[in-house]
Amino acid sequence: MSNEFTHIELSEKVANLPLSPGVYIYKDDKDSVLYVGKAKKLRNRVRSYFQKSRPADGRIRTMVSKISDLEVVVTDSEAEALILENNFIKQYQPRYNIMYRDDKSYPYICITAGDKPRVFPTRTVIKDGSKYYGPYDSVVTMKKMLETIRKAFDLCTCAVSQKNIDRTRGIPKWHSCFDDYLQNCSGDWDAERYQVTIKKVERLLNGQTDTLLKELKEEMQIASDALAFEDAAKLRDSLSAVERYSQKMKMVAEKKVDRDVFAIGVDEELNEACGVLFKIREGKLIGKFHRFLRNIDDLSAGEMLQSFVEDYYTGQYTAAIPDEVYLSNELPVEEPLSEYLVQERGKKVPMHVPQIGEKAQLIKMAKANARLHLNERRLEKEKAERNRIPHAVKELKEHLKLNRLPRRIECFDNSNLQGSDPVASMVCFVDAKPRKSEYKRFNIKTVVGPDDFASMKEILIRRYSKVMKDGLQVPDLIVVDGGKGQLSSAVEALKEIGFYGECEIIGLAKRLEEVFLPGRSESIMIPKKSTALKLLQQARDEAHRFAITFHRQKRSKRTLNTELTEIDGVGGKTSKELLKKFGSVKKIKEADLKELQEFIGKKSGEKVYNHFRD
Repeated sequence: MSNEFTHIELSEKVANLPLSPGVYIYKDDKDSVLYVGKAKKLRNRVRSYFQKSRPADGRIRTMVSKISDLEVVVTDSEAEALILENNFIKQYQPRYNIMYRDDKSYPYICITAGDKPRVFPTRTVIKDGSKYYGPYDSVVTMKKMLETIRKAFDLCTCAVSQKNIDRTRGIPKWHSCFDDYLQNCSGDWDAERYQVTIKKVERLLNGQTDTLLKELKEEMQIASDALAFEDAAKLRDSLSAVERYSQKMKMVAEKKVDRDVFAIGVDEELNEACGVLFKIREGKLIGKFHRFLRNIDDLSAGEMLQSFVEDYYTGQYTAAIPDEVYLSNELPVEEPLSEYLVQERGKKVPMHVPQIGEKAQLIKMAKANARLHLNERRLEKEKAERNRIPHAVKELKEHLKLNRLPRRIECFDNSNLQGSDPVASMVCFVDAKPRKSEYKRFNIKTVVGPDDFASMKEILIRRYSKVMKDGLQVPDLIVVDGGKGQLSSAVEALKEIGFYGECEIIGLAKRLEEVFLPGRSESIMIPKKSTALKLLQQARDEAHRFAITFHRQKRSKRTLNTELTEIDGVGGKTSKELLKKFGSVKKIKEADLKELQEFIGKKSGEKVYNHFRD
């Protein structure tokens, strides 16, 4: 009954929707957002999803079957709906919308707000009134731009925080770039000069190099005519820096206009697409940008391209709107984006799909870049798949004929010196790498004297009783340091607590690096150069190191405390204070009488001094 009521309620909502532009949000029975879309006429667009006569791909049919509720937001225009749709998609991350996968955090150049803005590199976009230029596909390209800004305008471009400032000098502790400008630091300029310089920096960042060069030449001529030769020389240096940068930029169009060129590439096997943007300013290619698109099942190249272009212009990545936009595919619904661009730029921005000429060649070049990024993405994915299970783990399974891959190995070792201070250790390796957060140390509690077999039995009973009691992760393989005797004790321990058979167990004898398996009289010899044997040796050696370290710490602590506390009149508290003060018993022995008496008193100091002299 509840489902029937929900569908009736939903159909009523759809029937009463306005014929206005807006955004619609589909939700499932758990109130999770399934899909966010925009429409010129909400009622017509939403109703089309539920019409049986409308052909729909499998992805849409699956989504519609899950819709239990609907929310809409009415807007004044399609352009507003476009912006709102983009914000909702980023907020809710709906399962059936195209999603984006950035393979890196893109670098930007930020110009902060205020009378004296800072210019610095960043990977974080914050909506605080600052202007962000980029994103840059390459850190090298961004650094070249920052270097041009430094050389042309004497502005510092370091990403500096207050904690990195040397307060005595007022400059960063860790960077020398300020040294170049200490004689005419931009921080001393008046606000007007600073703002004029920032405007020039913005022109450079927007790719308006021709306009900037013309302006610098005119200023240099004015300074020269006024006999202000020092100012003219500085402007000459600025002009030279901008010219060098401009000459390195690639000319890709005869006509000096601002263009954005978008292309889409699709890899059906990878089930991802890649959108590529070329930013062309004054006929020169000043930047490239790409993003990967997921959730693209049954979508056309035009639909993917539309999503990429709309996301770019309404998101954090865009800067100035160009004169023209060129596309690799026709957009299924061009009106909302066209209206938005007019709204942002103040005049119509033509959008074309070129077929011949230099513009078509630019599209071809952008598509080639998209294919290149997808090929790299495929190689990364294939490499990750190959490396997911290390070769050593696979090889160990084959050599020992184990029932499952030994991805999690727990290895045990004992340590004692003539039966004193017996301890044991467990180290954990996951996919052939040590996971130190899961290492364990054990004090042997029930065994008297140097009995390695009994000690191994005790620690395995304690460890795997806890694993069963607390529901901890069961290892794929248990390794005990030793031969048949150690392995037999370990097997006996696991059988005693009902853990035997939950995972594989082996013994590794050090003398010949033989591997022993339960129920098998003969050992297995793994080839010496095998990565499987190296993995076992690494685990065994790490367990031994960990056990020895713990044993030494325990023995050292006992020895130090005993040696000091056996002195008449020196208790545990005084011995701790002495060790804290001097650092070791050796240094306490070497201390002179006056130093000891000043620290622990006349009588106690004399007793300690005489004890070590006697």
